[in-house]
Amino acid sequence: MKPEIENWLEQAKRDLQTARHSFQSRDFYASVFWCQQAVEKGLKALYMKSFGELWRIHDLVKLAREVNAPEEIIFKCAQLNPIYVVVRYPESDELPAEKVKKADAEQMILFAVEVLRWVAKKL
Repeated sequence: MKPEIENWLEQAKRDLQTARHSFQSRDFYASVFWCQQAVEKGLKALYMKSFGELWRIHDLVKLAREVNAPEEIIFKCAQLNPIYVVVRYPESDELPAEKVKKADAEQMILFAVEVLRWVAKKL
């Protein structure tokens, strides 16, 4: 595997670790953000392997489709996809830090783990 692809995959693993640490500290909004980031970087690593270039996009569903992910992986990506914006910016009267519950963060961690396992098998 090319070093730049290895770096993207390694950073995806680190982002997942950060998601878990954020979960342990009860920063659930940060946890889901790092789940989204982990999946994005993992999918980009696979895209780079498949197409020889980096695709600068944040849409996990489009990335997953481009690398021929199965429907269950695309579904998980669709659940993670909106997180990139939702937990970054205050909207209306709700703080991003208060938007995500523990159970939601647990689910997103599981989804991220499953997507990254699939990516690793393809790499």
